Amino acid sequence: MGLVGLAAASGGCGAPAPAPAPVRASPTDVETALGALIPQLLEASDVPGLSIALVRDDQVWLRGFGVANAATRRPVSGDTVFQAASLSKPVFAYAVMKLVDAGTLDLDRPLTEYLPGTYDVGPDPRLAQITARHALSHTTGFPNWRSGALAIQFTPGTQFRYSGEGLVYLAKVVEHLTGEPFERFMQRTVLDPLGMTHSNYGPPANPATTADPHNALGVPVPTRPPNRERNPAAGLYTTTADYARFVIAVWRGTGLSPASRAQMLTPQIQVLDGGPSSTERRDQKPRADLAWSLGWGLETTTAGTAFWHWGDNGDTKAFVVALEQPKLAVIMFANGANGLSIVREILTAALGVPQPAVDWLDLESYDSPVRVLAKALRARGATAALDDYRANRSPRVPEPTLNQLGYDLAAAHRMSDAIAILTQNAVDHPDSWNVYDSLAEVYEMAGERDKAIANYERSVAIDPGNRHGIEALARLHSAPR
Repeated sequence: MGLVGLAAASGGCGAPAPAPAPVRASPTDVETALGALIPQLLEASDVPGLSIALVRDDQVWLRGFGVANAATRRPVSGDTVFQAASLSKPVFAYAVMKLVDAGTLDLDRPLTEYLPGTYDVGPDPRLAQITARHALSHTTGFPNWRSGALAIQFTPGTQFRYSGEGLVYLAKVVEHLTGEPFERFMQRTVLDPLGMTHSNYGPPANPATTADPHNALGVPVPTRPPNRERNPAAGLYTTTADYARFVIAVWRGTGLSPASRAQMLTPQIQVLDGGPSSTERRDQKPRADLAWSLGWGLETTTAGTAFWHWGDNGDTKAFVVALEQPKLAVIMFANGANGLSIVREILTAALGVPQPAVDWLDLESYDSPVRVLAKALRARGATAALDDYRANRSPRVPEPTLNQLGYDLAAAHRMSDAIAILTQNAVDHPDSWNVYDSLAEVYEMAGERDKAIANYERSVAIDPGNRHGIEALARLHSAPR
């Protein structure tokens, strides 16, 4: 797709949007450079498809690259819908600020006063301290996603810890206040008023125009289960054109009072070195160039201040960064697990300045050792790829990363390659119960019962509390031969 002019419609407060800006007659040098660079990066990273928008004021350059599905070769177009992953969060924050303007919600009133009860944390008195401000600035004390029972891990408001759970809690409060399902509230409050006609909070409205997720090997995989859909933290499906409308609305404050627009982009807490999940490590210091506001990350670059966010739904990735002055933004959606591995190169070409946010996230590059291994696996098989890996690896690939490669290979029905990778992982990490549990699981998938039992037994010997291994052993021992 080429160049378009977009104008965000008025959504309540604020003046109506002006008519669309005139379309530029030809792409700029930056856009021409991106058009040449991105296909090379997709090939190098095994990312099947990508959609990108470069926004200057209200003029938008849109391009689709690669394919929406590697098996069918359906191409990515300007209308291709992607999972926005955590780029869903700022859109929800925008809707919440409209409730603040309407007097329906107070950012600093405890959420238990709107939705009485213990929620999911039991009798923890700190629940009564959590406010909408805490949820939007990731200072609730909740983890990102619960594993078992949900727990508050620190006093609300005292630390940053990235948390989808906080947004889910706030969405339940919003549903209670508005009396309507979350998806309908978002459609009525933000998506329809801003003209985001190809957007909805999951599941995708039209699977035929939606990009399918792909694993690290570039193989299509099923869409993630619904625990990540229909929620404010990760459930938005959209296009780069629609998300560009949203970014323009944020720049203008469309539909918000000036005070709410300003507050939405005001730092609430500085983040710590060490990434989104860092909490109480004493050696980590606050970042002077990075903070969190209400729904957005904020960064200070050599080109000025910017709001930003990244998205990671496993096999789909996303990124947005928008400078305040000059008004310049980049939005990208990718339908592959390696999609964030090429963000640094794209942003450098588009914006020309270092991005503190990318450094903070510590995104793995497309040419890192594990990416090189994955590419060799795809092209040459496990035997040749592991020969190179053993000869050249430095540093050692982390255990979870090799594990995921093994599962990706198993999902692609390459069982011998999956077993080879997981066997190497056991060599690299001989004291990990999880490595042997995974190897046993793939042996079981491959029909090699005795080897599955042997590895489950090794896993349970290392960790006698491994319920998955215990249950698998009981099942395998009781099954007829």
